[in-house]
Amino acid sequence: MVLFNYETEFQLENEELYADWIDAIIESEGKEPGEINYIFCDDEYLHDINVKYLDHDTLTDIISFDYTIGELISGDIFISVERVKDNAKDFNVSFKEELLRVMSHGVLHYCGYKDKTDDEANLMRSKEQEKMQMFHEEQ
Repeated sequence: MVLFNYETEFQLENEELYADWIDAIIESEGKEPGEINYIFCDDEYLHDINVKYLDHDTLTDIISFDYTIGELISGDIFISVERVKDNAKDFNVSFKEELLRVMSHGVLHYCGYKDKTDDEANLMRSKEQEKMQMFHEEQ
């Protein structure tokens, strides 16, 4: 089950469409959807989490806490809507495209993908693009 929580004014327009897409991502990786919570927030909210739980004093667009057990994909994904907006401008893409990238990124980590090395990061980017395309096909 995919749940959406809002700690800022932002809200998804069609939660069911996004939830179905996230489930499809997980299933396309041969995994089983568990409980995934997306928490949309602002920079300050996410920065506080970054400092408190990860001891990182930086801004970020996403922090994920992975509760996956075996093939059952579960976790909490915090997304700074402010960072996504800024990154969209920096990367010259739409807000929606960047949001889809970040949303898929979190769940792909739960499916076992990493992004620490250049090779891992390249694979992650490829997977993000593949999963973003799944969303467009759903509409």
